[in-house]
Amino acid sequence: MGQIFCVANQKGGVGKTTTAISLASAIARSGRRTLLIDLDPQCNATSGLGIQPTRRHPLADDRDISESVVPAEGGNLTILPGCPGFSNIEMMAARDPELLARMTRRFLDGVAGYEAVLIDSPPSMGPMTRAALAWSTEVIMPIQCEFFAMEGLVRMIDVLRRVKQGGGGTLASAGIVLTMYDPQLELTREVERQIRESEVFGNYVYKTVIPWDVTVSEAPSHGKSIFEYAPRSRGARAYAELCMEVLEYV
Repeated sequence: MGQIFCVANQKGGVGKTTTAISLASAIARSGRRTLLIDLDPQCNATSGLGIQPTRRHPLADDRDISESVVPAEGGNLTILPGCPGFSNIEMMAARDPELLARMTRRFLDGVAGYEAVLIDSPPSMGPMTRAALAWSTEVIMPIQCEFFAMEGLVRMIDVLRRVKQGGGGTLASAGIVLTMYDPQLELTREVERQIRESEVFGNYVYKTVIPWDVTVSEAPSHGKSIFEYAPRSRGARAYAELCMEVLEYV
């Protein structure tokens, strides 16, 4: 089994899904057989690659994952589409440990043939996000350089600590990526300084930052990754550099 990356943040609007799509596309372009799994009920990772959401999420179905994956952008990238009703499944999983156990077995069986798996987790710290973290070997936390960024990171680190203490998972490391980065804003520079100099977070922050770039926001509306939509953009270059940085430690 290859590396399994969970892209997670309980706060919306920080570039979580964009980072999941862009990294999955970049890793696939590096020659690795890559699977993107959409666990977010908003299904933006699915629609962002021009694919229709499913009526029932494959992880909650009786079929193998291999029967439900869809090729995306050709080559090495495939996606397990999301389902708008997945929030209902998450509530059921919270009440039924056996359902979550079955989903875990289906997940582990289905990803065995991939060199890299990226999970776009729900924007919450509910049972499915915790399960996704336990299934993963790495967690990538996109954050926007704003006033409440540190507060959100504290909650994320606390959840990661509890997942690791719970045992039974494979989560080994974490990385923080700064998104929608605008160096002209004093707040951006101040938040970056605080995070990089923090004794708690400093060692987890990637060197690469993702700049504010309108093409990054436009790409999903065209059903394409940034590499298909605007391969020469600042955003594409940044995500390519982040991919190399992430894979450097794999």
